[in-house]
Amino acid sequence: MTDVLLCDIADGIAVLTLNRPAKLNAISYALADALLDRLDALETDPAVGAVILTGAGERAFSAGGDIPEFSRSVAAGPEAALRDFVRRGQTLTGRLEAFGKPVIAAVNGLAYGGGCEITEAVHLAVASDRATFAKPEINLGMPPTFGGTQRLPRLAGRKRALELLLTGDPFSAERAHELGLVNAVVPHDGLMDAARGLARRILRHSPLAARSIITAVTRGINGAIAEGLAMEGEQFARMVPTHDLREGLDAWMERRTPRYRGV
Repeated sequence: MTDVLLCDIADGIAVLTLNRPAKLNAISYALADALLDRLDALETDPAVGAVILTGAGERAFSAGGDIPEFSRSVAAGPEAALRDFVRRGQTLTGRLEAFGKPVIAAVNGLAYGGGCEITEAVHLAVASDRATFAKPEINLGMPPTFGGTQRLPRLAGRKRALELLLTGDPFSAERAHELGLVNAVVPHDGLMDAARGLARRILRHSPLAARSIITAVTRGINGAIAEGLAMEGEQFARMVPTHDLREGLDAWMERRTPRYRGV
């Protein structure tokens, strides 16, 4: 395992730690590739039901893209910059958004640029009361490139998102909560406990049902309501022949705790 990304698995939860604290966990090409590779492995690992993503050190979740590395791609021209930086970043946030198991960001410090875009893409997020957020790409003379121009308006609304995108001003964890970017703000020392607690609340339920919900929401949210309803019905139909749906119904009628098997 490359040391730019740490992985710890316990009690059905994989904790992935962006591990470049001296660089404020900036997302280098190597870190993005390592994260994509690890997600591929975790998605098919039966020992893992949820993923928590956080940053090493006390200062940062992630400061965004590795600007010196990105600058070299920019100097090589548009094709190289799109290939090396934009497509890699959009692939990463798209992978997190569509991941088949719940992904929770535990935002332990600043989440700027790509770090904010990762927070936008994951399914759930808990922020430390010390966390700060920003969409600072305009300060570099560029728009966001990891999906920030698309996901933030869907979360926060067009005008509120444009204010953040066009000014580059930082904003607090409490503001991120108001905008729908994070689910909760908790005391810094309790961040990982809160993220694990949220994961455990999800792990009580059928992993197949969780996957169906993630799929229906992710694929349906950007389409017409009729398309979304069709997706919802398709996901339900996939559950009908499963043990987990039968078990859930039987357990409810028998007034007992269900025993899900993920099949």
